[in-house]
Amino acid sequence: MDRKLMEAGLAARRSVLGEEYVDRAMKNADNFNKPFQEIVSEYCWGLCWTDDTLTRRERSILNLGMIAALGKMQEFELHFRGALKNGLTEDELRSVLTQIAVYCGIPVGVDCFRTAKQVLADMKGKA
Repeated sequence: MDRKLMEAGLAARRSVLGEEYVDRAMKNADNFNKPFQEIVSEYCWGLCWTDDTLTRRERSILNLGMIAALGKMQEFELHFRGALKNGLTEDELRSVLTQIAVYCGIPVGVDCFRTAKQVLADMKGKA
């Protein structure tokens, strides 16, 4: 394990997904899934998300498209929240979701819009 990438990855992961989510994921890691959590933090977040070639906004847009195409709505919800934290506006996200619907199919778009609507309602309820 590259300790520097791991620490940078944890910092990026916390910044985008939130302290509570990452702390819970790391705390719940056991002998079985701890190596996976380390891979996620070091490789996905440390290697990819700390590379300054793309902005976090750009990475959020890419992730939303890829995760939607895979049909992973739980991860989509998490990254939709992250996209908001990374500064994407509701108008920009609507446009991203429309493009997802066109390229991935209307049923995927329906799921994405449903998830997004719930996230936005949750966030407005907490404001």
